[in-house]
Amino acid sequence: MASALSSSLDHRLLIATNNPGKLRELHAILDDLAITLVTPRELGLDLDVDETGATYAENARLKAVAFARASGLPALADDSGLEVDALGGAPGLHSKRYAGGGASDADRRARLLAALADAPAPRRARFRCVIAVAVPPDLDTVPLFEGVCEGEILFDERGAGGFGYDPLFRLAGQDQTMAELPAETKNRVSHRARAAQAARPFLARLFARA
Repeated sequence: MASALSSSLDHRLLIATNNPGKLRELHAILDDLAITLVTPRELGLDLDVDETGATYAENARLKAVAFARASGLPALADDSGLEVDALGGAPGLHSKRYAGGGASDADRRARLLAALADAPAPRRARFRCVIAVAVPPDLDTVPLFEGVCEGEILFDERGAGGFGYDPLFRLAGQDQTMAELPAETKNRVSHRARAAQAARPFLARLFARA
């Protein structure tokens, strides 16, 4: 894995999350870059960043800058959400908190289906992700990378993979939900994969100079 390629401080990239699903995906996508991926937990960082931004980009930037400042390392953070047309783009920025604080993924999916009870198929939706990379000491200039994945919401959960809303989200042009995709396929077509792929050239150049 990428974390085994280098142990030098100059090649460490802090992934500003302890979410195991996100970490698995980012490790797989960035695996072949000469970067040591580290987590806040591994560094002993207990940092809670208020996501007060009005956009995914603002929230991703807030997290990346906060973790880069606290660690002294380049930090990658993302913000993402599910946008459902029949709900006016909701849950959007509030996807993680859609069923309230402390809710499980199953709780959030149940809340989504309840909100869509009267919406006819197809229930068009998309996953959107924005990745920010903050590099000390210049924390004023933070590159942003976006990925979007189009699809629709099903009323029956399918698949045991993924996390979040994945079992309800069928990708456009396919008969599989995000949770039914093999990991290697998801890591090519998901919103987070597309944002991370967009970030790869920047990360390659950044760490080539380290």
